Amino acid sequence: MESHEGAARDCVLDFSRLSLNTFNVNNVSEDRKRDTRQLFLNCNRLTSLPSSVSLFYNLEFLDISSNGLTVICEGITRLTKLKTLLAKNNRLDDFSLPKEFGSLQLEVLNFSGNRFEEIPLQCTKLLRLQSLSIGGNRLKSIPAEIEHLTSLEMLYLGGNLISDIPPELAHLPYLTYLVLCDNRIQSVPPQLARLHSLRSLSLHNNLLTYLPREILSLVHLQELSLRGNPLVVRFVKEMIYDPPSLLELAGRTIKSRNIPYSPYDMPSNLVRYLDLASKCPNPKCAGVYFDSCVRQIKFVDFCGKYRLPLMHYLCSPECTSPCSSNPQSDAESEEENSVPADRLQRVLLG
Repeated sequence: MESHEGAARDCVLDFSRLSLNTFNVNNVSEDRKRDTRQLFLNCNRLTSLPSSVSLFYNLEFLDISSNGLTVICEGITRLTKLKTLLAKNNRLDDFSLPKEFGSLQLEVLNFSGNRFEEIPLQCTKLLRLQSLSIGGNRLKSIPAEIEHLTSLEMLYLGGNLISDIPPELAHLPYLTYLVLCDNRIQSVPPQLARLHSLRSLSLHNNLLTYLPREILSLVHLQELSLRGNPLVVRFVKEMIYDPPSLLELAGRTIKSRNIPYSPYDMPSNLVRYLDLASKCPNPKCAGVYFDSCVRQIKFVDFCGKYRLPLMHYLCSPECTSPCSSNPQSDAESEEENSVPADRLQRVLLG
């Protein structure tokens, strides 16, 4: 037992909190360099990661947090077994990473508390990455290339300057925790409904006034944080409707009457257009729409405690003006008027 614990200690090399300005490995034996799996250099005064770190060629875990790092050396790319890199609370920016940083086999990467204005494209090449944290930086956007991180389970981008969520984010099949709080986000793309593994979505302290109705499709979502958003507090109907074009009217007729068509009947661009038809969510309407639709905000009761404004897209203004005496829109089906408590365990508004 003691020998096992001794071997475990030999795998860890701790140089943290020593006020180091440089990292001198001359006193580290070759055997120790070979055997070290975890290296702690956090809480020192390093301004650049020295190339000598590459001498620990079996390294799996590296913590260089809370230094004054402005550059990460090219030598880090030779750590082919590195799985976890913690580099939070430094001075890293868009020019700090080596060109081949994306060749690493990282699974966990933490760049929170730095000075990045963009997510480095090298990071979008880390195809084994499961956890990415770049909170508390100066990010203004999320690149479409984020969709390449198909192994990602946790994405933390809170405390930045992000204004838009790219629809490409919906291409991450294993994403479970998505943190976008404390940004400047004004809307949530309906494509996020494809994140079928999502359990926690943090959107507090943004500029949201409504949510897409498609959020009801997130059947595994257990926590939704919305506090600090200017969500509307009274019923609002927002009608924005441009008359449909002749192309759209023809397309609606073909789709609603189930007229058969094929690539042999018309140009391929028209076939693609017809395939993009969206069905009107009004259960009493069989219509479809393409580009021209009515935007309507409808309130949905979550867990019997909160009424959240969800955006609907209807095929025409008639869908918002029922002929019956029912004061609610025909577009409101009974199953959408409430969400059971077991579907969403926590809605955080305050």
